[in-house]
Amino acid sequence: MKKVSILFFALILLTGSSVLFAQIQILSGKFSANSSTPQYTLDKNSGERSFSIEVNFDKPFDKKPKVVLSITMIDVDTKTNVRYNVEAISISRDNFTIKITTWSETKIYGIAGSWIAHTE
Repeated sequence: MKKVSILFFALILLTGSSVLFAQIQILSGKFSANSSTPQYTLDKNSGERSFSIEVNFDKPFDKKPKVVLSITMIDVDTKTNVRYNVEAISISRDNFTIKITTWSETKIYGIAGSWIAHTE
Protein backbone atom coordinates (compact mmCIF):
# COMPACT_ATOMS: atom_id res chain seq x y z
CA MET A 1 0.00 0.00 0.00
CA LYS A 2 2.86 2.37 0.81
CA LYS A 3 4.44 1.76 -2.64
CA VAL A 4 1.10 2.42 -4.32
CA SER A 5 0.73 5.72 -2.44
CA ILE A 6 4.25 6.83 -3.41
CA LEU A 7 3.67 5.84 -7.03
CA PHE A 8 0.32 7.69 -7.08
CA PHE A 9 1.92 10.82 -5.57
CA ALA A 10 4.79 10.67 -8.09
CA LEU A 11 2.32 10.32 -10.97
CA ILE A 12 0.34 13.36 -9.81
CA LEU A 13 3.56 15.37 -9.41
CA LEU A 14 4.81 14.45 -12.89
CA THR A 15 1.45 15.16 -14.50
CA GLY A 16 1.25 18.58 -12.84
CA SER A 17 4.81 19.40 -13.93
CA SER A 18 4.20 18.40 -17.53
CA VAL A 19 1.11 20.61 -17.68
CA LEU A 20 3.13 23.52 -16.30
CA PHE A 21 6.01 23.03 -18.76
CA ALA A 22 3.71 22.34 -21.72
CA GLN A 23 2.68 26.00 -21.67
CA ILE A 24 6.22 27.25 -22.32
CA GLN A 25 7.24 27.51 -25.98
CA ILE A 26 10.83 28.06 -27.14
CA LEU A 27 12.31 28.47 -30.62
CA SER A 28 15.83 29.54 -31.55
CA GLY A 29 17.93 30.29 -34.59
CA LYS A 30 20.85 32.17 -36.05
CA PHE A 31 21.20 35.24 -38.26
CA SER A 32 23.96 36.84 -40.28
CA ALA A 33 24.51 39.58 -42.84
CA ASN A 34 27.53 41.01 -44.59
CA SER A 35 28.61 43.28 -47.42
CA SER A 36 27.48 40.74 -50.04
CA THR A 37 23.91 40.59 -48.63
CA PRO A 38 21.45 42.53 -50.87
CA GLN A 39 20.58 46.05 -49.58
CA TYR A 40 23.33 45.85 -46.90
CA THR A 41 24.74 49.35 -46.27
CA LEU A 42 26.36 49.13 -42.83
CA ASP A 43 29.79 49.15 -44.48
CA LYS A 44 29.17 52.22 -46.65
CA ASN A 45 29.07 55.99 -46.17
CA SER A 46 28.61 57.60 -42.74
CA GLY A 47 25.79 58.75 -40.50
CA GLU A 48 22.97 56.55 -39.27
CA ARG A 49 22.39 53.38 -41.31
CA SER A 50 20.30 50.32 -40.56
CA PHE A 51 19.68 46.88 -41.98
CA SER A 52 16.76 44.57 -41.15
CA ILE A 53 16.41 40.79 -41.19
CA GLU A 54 12.94 39.24 -41.00
CA VAL A 55 12.68 35.99 -39.04
CA ASN A 56 9.63 33.75 -39.58
CA PHE A 57 8.93 31.13 -36.93
CA ASP A 58 8.63 27.53 -38.13
CA LYS A 59 5.54 27.21 -35.97
CA PRO A 60 3.50 30.19 -34.71
CA PHE A 61 3.47 30.81 -30.96
CA ASP A 62 0.22 30.60 -28.99
CA LYS A 63 0.88 34.14 -27.75
CA LYS A 64 3.38 36.89 -28.54
CA PRO A 65 6.85 35.70 -27.43
CA LYS A 66 9.75 37.58 -25.91
CA VAL A 67 12.89 37.61 -28.06
CA VAL A 68 16.50 37.60 -26.84
CA LEU A 69 19.34 38.40 -29.26
CA SER A 70 23.06 37.81 -28.94
CA ILE A 71 25.97 38.75 -31.18
CA THR A 72 28.45 35.97 -31.96
CA MET A 73 30.57 37.74 -34.60
CA ILE A 74 31.21 41.27 -35.78
CA ASP A 75 33.71 42.35 -38.46
CA VAL A 76 34.41 46.09 -38.39
CA ASP A 77 36.81 48.64 -39.80
CA THR A 78 39.59 49.20 -37.25
CA LYS A 79 40.09 52.87 -38.16
CA THR A 80 36.95 54.05 -36.34
CA ASN A 81 35.04 53.39 -33.14
CA VAL A 82 32.65 50.42 -33.10
CA ARG A 83 29.08 51.67 -32.76
CA TYR A 84 26.11 49.38 -33.24
CA ASN A 85 22.72 48.49 -31.87
CA VAL A 86 20.83 45.25 -32.48
CA GLU A 87 17.19 44.96 -31.46
CA ALA A 88 14.13 42.79 -32.05
CA ILE A 89 11.21 44.84 -33.38
CA SER A 90 7.71 44.10 -34.71
CA ILE A 91 7.42 40.92 -32.66
CA SER A 92 4.30 38.85 -33.34
CA ARG A 93 3.15 35.25 -32.90
CA ASP A 94 4.42 34.47 -36.43
CA ASN A 95 7.65 36.44 -36.83
CA PHE A 96 9.87 39.35 -35.80
CA THR A 97 12.46 41.66 -37.34
CA ILE A 98 16.08 42.06 -36.31
CA LYS A 99 17.14 45.68 -36.79
CA ILE A 100 20.89 46.36 -36.88
CA THR A 101 21.92 50.01 -36.71
CA THR A 102 25.25 51.80 -36.85
CA TRP A 103 26.14 55.50 -37.00
CA SER A 104 28.93 58.02 -37.43
CA GLU A 105 31.95 56.65 -39.32
CA THR A 106 31.59 53.01 -38.15
CA LYS A 107 31.77 50.44 -40.92
CA ILE A 108 30.43 46.95 -40.19
CA TYR A 109 31.53 44.46 -42.86
CA GLY A 110 29.68 41.53 -41.30
CA ILE A 111 27.63 40.62 -38.25
CA ALA A 112 26.15 37.35 -36.98
CA GLY A 113 24.27 36.19 -33.94
CA SER A 114 21.65 33.98 -32.35
CA TRP A 115 18.08 34.52 -31.22
CA ILE A 116 15.78 32.79 -28.75
CA ALA A 117 12.02 33.39 -28.75
CA HIS A 118 10.06 32.17 -25.73
CA THR A 119 6.80 32.45 -23.89
CA GLU A 120 6.45 32.32 -20.13
